[in-house]
Amino acid sequence: MSAVYAPPRGRLVLLAVLASIIAVSGCRTNKEDEYARTNPEVLYQRAHRSMLNQDFNNAIRMYEALTARYPFAPESRQARLDLIYAYYRGREAESALDAAETFIRENPTHPRIDYAWYIKGLVDFERMPNRLERTFRVDLSKRPPQTAARAFASFKTVVEQFPKSEYAHDARRRMLYLRNRLADYELDVARYYMKRGAWVAAAQRAKQTVEQFEGAPAVREALVIMVDAYDRLEMRELAEQARAVYAVNFPGDQRRVEEKKSWWKLW
Repeated sequence: MSAVYAPPRGRLVLLAVLASIIAVSGCRTNKEDEYARTNPEVLYQRAHRSMLNQDFNNAIRMYEALTARYPFAPESRQARLDLIYAYYRGREAESALDAAETFIRENPTHPRIDYAWYIKGLVDFERMPNRLERTFRVDLSKRPPQTAARAFASFKTVVEQFPKSEYAHDARRRMLYLRNRLADYELDVARYYMKRGAWVAAAQRAKQTVEQFEGAPAVREALVIMVDAYDRLEMRELAEQARAVYAVNFPGDQRRVEEKKSWWKLW
């Protein structure tokens, strides 16, 4: 009896991998063919149903197919808006930002453009610190807040340009948190300059904190730094102006900004 040929184990693995690739490619081709045969309205409905069922990967594939194959169909414009959310919920942050920015650029008068700005802000808002950093109590005030600044700008657009938007209230609430986060960072930089004896830089950074982040808790210490830095620079008029602002906003705590005379000055 002749022996049955058995390929080496390595070849079996390779054949299995090749078979899987061919199968996946075949499925993808079949899906693409199916999308091509489906009219845009039905394709949109399927994608939307997948998104409602939180099957974001499938929704993304169908929305992308819809916008690629039927770019001028009425459903495509809504699909581009839905894609922003699908990317966001599917944890594809870069794709969500790209989709939002493209939609804003190409549809400046769209009635739902506030939604694009809002999701854009949410993506950056949620990219700030992760749970691990919070768990280990990383001092976030020392972290350059690029994403926080971008999120703040997006939410500010919603609040100022679309005050009647259904997303304006939540955008404003998130802006308060971001305002404090950004002010804390600016204050930390001002403290650093004070420790280094860079009085001009410290005063400028503290002044920026006061002017840009009115109402933030950091403003109180920023005013103290301004007074201290101006006193050290012997810029009396600016120091007195900062003291006056402090007195108006924090009455009863004037001792923190009283002029400190040097020990050699007896007058």
